[in-house]
Amino acid sequence: MAPTLTAASTLILKPGTAWSDAWQRALAVAPEAFRDERVLNLWSAQWQADGSALSATSPVDGSPIAGPPRLDAETAQQAVRASLDQHRAWRHVPLEERRARVGAALDALTEHRELLALLLVWEIGKPWRLAQADVDRAIDGVRWYVDGIEPMLQGRTPLPGPVSNIASWNYPMSVLVHAMLVQALAGNAVIAKTPTDGGVACLTLASALAAREGIPITLVSGSGGQLSEALVRSPEIGCVSFVGGRDTGARIATAVADLGKRHILEQEGLNTWGLWNFSDWDSLTAVIPKLFDYGKQRCTAYPRFVVQRELFADFLAAYLPAVRSIRTGHPLAVEKASDPLPNLDFGPLINAAKAKELGDQVAEAIDRGAVPLHRGTLSDGAFLSGQDTSAYVPPVTLLGPPPSSPLHHAEPFGPVDTIVLVDTEAELLAAMNASNGALVATLSTDDPETYERLAPQIRAFKVGQGKPRSRGDRDELFGGFGASWRGAFVGGELLVRAVTDGPAGERLPGNFPDYHLMP
Repeated sequence: MAPTLTAASTLILKPGTAWSDAWQRALAVAPEAFRDERVLNLWSAQWQADGSALSATSPVDGSPIAGPPRLDAETAQQAVRASLDQHRAWRHVPLEERRARVGAALDALTEHRELLALLLVWEIGKPWRLAQADVDRAIDGVRWYVDGIEPMLQGRTPLPGPVSNIASWNYPMSVLVHAMLVQALAGNAVIAKTPTDGGVACLTLASALAAREGIPITLVSGSGGQLSEALVRSPEIGCVSFVGGRDTGARIATAVADLGKRHILEQEGLNTWGLWNFSDWDSLTAVIPKLFDYGKQRCTAYPRFVVQRELFADFLAAYLPAVRSIRTGHPLAVEKASDPLPNLDFGPLINAAKAKELGDQVAEAIDRGAVPLHRGTLSDGAFLSGQDTSAYVPPVTLLGPPPSSPLHHAEPFGPVDTIVLVDTEAELLAAMNASNGALVATLSTDDPETYERLAPQIRAFKVGQGKPRSRGDRDELFGGFGASWRGAFVGGELLVRAVTDGPAGERLPGNFPDYHLMP
């Protein structure tokens, strides 16, 4: 069991976990993909020393780390054309050989699991437990497809061109690498853009291990403005898979709709937790700390509680002790060299700019009338002496964010909870549907009939009954309502169907602009 770290402790960096240690290990494992102090791009089946390497710093302590080698638009287009050549060859590789190669890649990822997780800690600030879980979910999830892929591909063929993947930085392994390997297993070459905000070294190492097994992966870095023409609009692209914010997602949705291109666009939504005629407060207290995993920097986080006014006092009695127990700090700080790494709920946000933006939004909401119910302090966290903490934000809880505040209608993507009080069921539903569609929601009520009556009116793709819902993998369907999703739904067989062609006239289940494409 990990020791409890306190602000008063004299902490040290766990020996062997420094960025320099992780970098040297990555160089030793995959020397073809790393050169001196920079990572390389992978296209045309070769590691390319091209692009302009950006400087980057770790959110953990502000220290320099490797930045993305950003390509220009012309080079990105060359990479897409080369991927099409790979795709035309790969789609004819027998399924058993594809399974063997993907299986070998998974074995390599398993061998280097701890290094991949350590890179995630430094690049995107994930605590050790969550970084390991991200790697493990990718490996275990793809193995499920490897073991059961045959019936999923029955009567189906790869797409005409490669799958282009553009994903946010928060789950490089369990979302992006997972998707890439399943797409390749289904017979497609895959292209991935490294997220601008972090994860380039982890993704580079994972891609190197897969590429060694002959899997046709292209991994490139660059700005959306420079790469979108190639990665979204190129006629060579068979499908666009996107995970990210609504603004970028809306632009991509417009482009793929104009082109009639296959697409899977997962976007954010304000996921809400409603409480109505509820009394099991111990269960709520138990789940609150889990909702703060990774500082709520995930698409299925719950940043909004919609509470029946007469329950408010009981809600606070259950909620506040739980939120005060949240553990944050430096993910690699220990008291003694022999200590295990700390079991934190979250570390830093993705960068100092995001931390400042969120802090400004909180201050503005309070100035306009929101009531601060809880404001944690960094003095409660476990940090190294003198370290840069500019990317860290302690938990904050606000009552009644004003309609003019982004915290009223948008996902904060950070450890800020907002509470809205309601008096009627109609107000409850209106408050839970504030963002024109969400990925998940939960309704806690003692009355099963009330749940059955209200849950279908909540505009979230998955609605939990007193329990949080998650993205889900394997055989669980996933999608979104409203502006939280565009295109094909995924999960289990549907993920494979989304990146393959089936019988003539097949209708993919999903959110599509044309009614005739709906299931």
